[in-house]
Amino acid sequence: MNRARRSRERVLGHLTELSGLPLGGGPDPAFRERLRADLASADRASSRAASRAVLRAATPASGPPPRRGRHAHRRPRRRRPWLGQLASAGVAVTMMVSMISTYRAVPGDTLYPLKRAAESTLVRLSTDDVVRAERELVSANTRAREVAQLLGEAGEGPLVGRTLKEMEQSTRAGVTRLERAEPRSPKISEFAEEQKNMVEPMIEQLDGDEHDQAVGYLDYIEGLVPPSG
Repeated sequence: MNRARRSRERVLGHLTELSGLPLGGGPDPAFRERLRADLASADRASSRAASRAVLRAATPASGPPPRRGRHAHRRPRRRRPWLGQLASAGVAVTMMVSMISTYRAVPGDTLYPLKRAAESTLVRLSTDDVVRAERELVSANTRAREVAQLLGEAGEGPLVGRTLKEMEQSTRAGVTRLERAEPRSPKISEFAEEQKNMVEPMIEQLDGDEHDQAVGYLDYIEGLVPPSG
């Protein structure tokens, strides 16, 4: 910008000096010498500028390679097969531990409602009356085991009484359905014998309403066992 201004000022100076010369006369030798020197200097400057432009055009730009776009194609990483196998094994172990914990849950445990929901679902999904009756009796047997466990641990009255009530409900529902589907089925007496052996030892550990519940249940299942002889 400064060089162009200086060149313009020199040209204007030369024109001013020429305008001051008398008509019909030519410039003196000193003026011609200065003009020739200025023109030569301007020519050299123009040549250097042109050379630099050519060099810039011919020389490849240096610097880091251009970045790829955000959505440039990337090679997918190869998954290691052992990672997938390890993840599957971990899921299987977790499910197994959860199932075992749920199966062992007793009334009052966090997982107990899940255990009861699974039992109820199995019963409701049974379309065969015999299968459904057998699952009801299995539930009754499970409730008897839970009562025995509660009495061995803490003996909490409300939980024991509620579990005894649910045991009797499952027993009556299963026996009624099985008697209707298979009259005089030996499965009923086998179930009654097993329940009697489990509930009888609990009587002396119970008192109050829970004691009366257990005694009434024993009377009911004893009537399901046919008299021997």
